[in-house]
Amino acid sequence: MAKQKKEVRKITKTGKYTYYVTIPADYIDELGWRLKQKVVVKKVGKKIIIEDWKG
Repeated sequence: MAKQKKEVRKITKTGKYTYYVTIPADYIDELGWRLKQKVVVKKVGKKIIIEDWKG
């Protein structure tokens, strides 16, 4: 049950056109991502995929 609760997030609005969803810190740690790291956001069908930016 705790895992399911961690995976459910709310969409929040920060401005007129900007929305955000928080990502659990342990997911970020597991992926090795850092603060201010660039990521790519893709819409695939009815899903949103967030991937590391390979610039």
